[in-house]
Amino acid sequence: MRKTLLAITILVAAVAVSLAAKEQSLQELIARADAAAIRDQPALYIDIAERQLKTADELYNQGKVEEARAAVGDVVTYSEKAHDAAVQSGKRLKPTEIASRKMSHRLRDLKHTLNFEDQAPVEAAADRLESLAQDLLNHMFGKGK
Repeated sequence: MRKTLLAITILVAAVAVSLAAKEQSLQELIARADAAAIRDQPALYIDIAERQLKTADELYNQGKVEEARAAVGDVVTYSEKAHDAAVQSGKRLKPTEIASRKMSHRLRDLKHTLNFEDQAPVEAAADRLESLAQDLLNHMFGKGK
C-alpha cells in the first residue's frame, strides 16, 4: 500500500514539474516571439494577446483598472503584431483572423461588466481587433486573389 502511494505521489510530482516547465512566463514568450521566424510569429503573438486578455479580465475583476487598461493595450499591440506577421508571411491568416475576432467578442463581453467610465478603452480595443480581423479577411479573399 505504501509503495503504491509513494509511486502515485512521485508520478503526480513529475507531471506537475513537467507542466510547469511547459508554461512559459509572459516575458519569455515575448522574447521567443520577437526572435522567431516570421511564419511562426502570428501564433506566438496571438498567444501573448490571449494571455493578456485573460489577465485584463482578472485585473478588472480585482478592481485594478489602470493595470487592466495596460493589459488591454497589450492585447491590441500583440494582435497587431500577429496581424502584420501573418500578412507579411502569408501564413496563419485564418487562425489569426479567428483569434482576433474571438478576442474582440470577449472584449465586448468584458465591456458590459465594467463601469461606464472604464468601457471606452475596452470598446476601442474591441473595434481595433475587429478591424484587424476584417483586414485579414480582405487580404485572404479580396480582389486580385
